[in-house]
Amino acid sequence: MRDSPLRHLLPPRFEWRSGNHFELLIDGEKYFPEMLQAIAHAQRSIDLEMYLANSGEIFNRFVTALHGAAQRGVTVRILLDDFGTRELAPADKQRLSTKGVEVQFYNPLHWQQGTANMLRNHRKLLLIDQQVAFVGGAGLTDEFLLNSIPGTPWHEIMLKIQGPVIADWCTLFQHSWFGMRQRIFKSLPVIPSSAKAGNQQGRVCASNGPHAHHVMQSLYQQIDQAKQHVWIVTPYFLPSLRLRRHLIKAAQRKIDTRLLLPGSFTDHPAIRQASHRFYARLLKNGVRIFEYQPRFIHAKIALCDQWVTLGSTNFDRWNLRWNLDANQEVNDADFAAQIRALLEKDFAECQELHYTHWQQRPWYLRIQEWFNGKLDELANRLR
Repeated sequence: MRDSPLRHLLPPRFEWRSGNHFELLIDGEKYFPEMLQAIAHAQRSIDLEMYLANSGEIFNRFVTALHGAAQRGVTVRILLDDFGTRELAPADKQRLSTKGVEVQFYNPLHWQQGTANMLRNHRKLLLIDQQVAFVGGAGLTDEFLLNSIPGTPWHEIMLKIQGPVIADWCTLFQHSWFGMRQRIFKSLPVIPSSAKAGNQQGRVCASNGPHAHHVMQSLYQQIDQAKQHVWIVTPYFLPSLRLRRHLIKAAQRKIDTRLLLPGSFTDHPAIRQASHRFYARLLKNGVRIFEYQPRFIHAKIALCDQWVTLGSTNFDRWNLRWNLDANQEVNDADFAAQIRALLEKDFAECQELHYTHWQQRPWYLRIQEWFNGKLDELANRLR
């Protein structure tokens, strides 16, 4: 089996930093214009790291903006995942590179790699002039703005970040970028900390699925310390046994423990069906489960009292096994209140499930859960 660069990318551990400002950008009609405007005003550098990119209007807007920046003399680096860009038209891949733009594709697919082809870069990051970052779960695809079903774009959240944590996001990008070239990480340039932009405390937390589970380890710790709320939003609920146990223990401590998961709108119905086999035990032990009804919810957020983590991590077994991911953690009462208000609005548009009613679901749904659950278990055994 060919060696994959992903195996060598043990992510750094970053410290908590004060003096940051975090701005919530809700849905594509908000964050895409902000990101494009930031690209248009870039003066020195643009670094873009994305898992998902498909041919379409959003992709065209970003390529045009990035090319325009390069023509102004801005240094542009683009790191895309090879699997996540499989639906890019060949012509779109070719026109990515232009003078001033350097492009790399992460862990190119190859038959000799075997299961190493599953090792993916799932991060979503845009860095402008090493001063501003956009982090979250969105990709360069029309589903986040122009879904094929009219009026139902995917529900997603991005963060606009300023302040000292920007230096850590820059370090993380360079870790991936130079790792692709198998450079020695000790030779990476040192990024000076950005000036204070606010009074919020934050920490960058990154994971490499096969070797380092920093995002999930931090989540487990915060769940155990929570006194009031444990609310988790994830589009693909295939949780580890460890996460399920932490959630149940929180609920048994009388913590308000909730899951906000997709309803019938999902891009992977089989994954949703497989996730249903976990519901009964969680519901029976006091974990509240809400399925979002208006459209597909693609956001990845966890709230434990005044601690928040938001980014690319789906909090599932697949991330633990295969993915490079990264989240922004925030420890701030005001920011947590914004997240609570956002999620309370989303909960109001959900159908809450209850144990007694769940136990009465039709037999054919149970067969779907069993079958897709077996497929998930088989995939989980792959090495």
